[in-house]
Amino acid sequence: MTDHVLVTVEDGVQIVTLNRPDKKNALTAEMYGIMADAIEKADADPAIRVTYFTGSGGSFTAGNDLGDFAKAGTAPADEQPKEKPHVTRFLENLAEARKPIVAAVNGLAVGVGVTMLLHCDLVYAGESATFQMPFVNLGLVPEAGSTFLLQRQIGIQKAADLFLTGKKIGAAKAEALGLVADVFPDNELPVEALACAKALAAKAPNAVRATKALLKDNDRPRVGEARETEGRIFAAQLRSDEVKEAISAFFEKRQPDFSKFG
Repeated sequence: MTDHVLVTVEDGVQIVTLNRPDKKNALTAEMYGIMADAIEKADADPAIRVTYFTGSGGSFTAGNDLGDFAKAGTAPADEQPKEKPHVTRFLENLAEARKPIVAAVNGLAVGVGVTMLLHCDLVYAGESATFQMPFVNLGLVPEAGSTFLLQRQIGIQKAADLFLTGKKIGAAKAEALGLVADVFPDNELPVEALACAKALAAKAPNAVRATKALLKDNDRPRVGEARETEGRIFAAQLRSDEVKEAISAFFEKRQPDFSKFG
């Protein structure tokens, strides 16, 4: 068990805190496993009515740990894991969760740190929060069903602008696009966002779950299809020379050179 994810319950709210501040809360396989378990626990435990994600140390999450990516990219292609990977479990559980999920984005949110928000029911951000999905910059493709969800939410042009450029946007822009429900001063975010989660947890639980289902259930099959398709392409790209170049460039602190690929 790692202390890189802290899980507590308070007033019906399961608080999941990403706690790897020295790495800007970059996500490892073990961290994904704990988050996946937390969502399963919430759906099974009547005492938990809301799950709340946030980060410690001034970051939400820098996305996937690139060291894990490098290892995955060099593993034999025909080596099948005996169990479903934790990241797959997490993304599936997140998409299929029956109880509300709230996120408080403090600081940077990168990659899956943004795409996971598309599955959350309420997202709040601190005024200095930033959002970036640099998948293409790393030789990868988006995941978590985000190629369906993001264009549905903000339109195909705006979605393409974020995905294809990998640009970083601030909290005000994210709110204008509809990626977050509200923005608070940084020092007020933890109190305000958790208060919103607790207020939601105090509401009629059956009505809350039924309303979430009415909002989400029609899209679940399409989200699942997108997630599976993205996952196949993502896995193939993860073993590509483009990704090897991108990761090497990251650790060597230089710009990647994709000129030799075509």
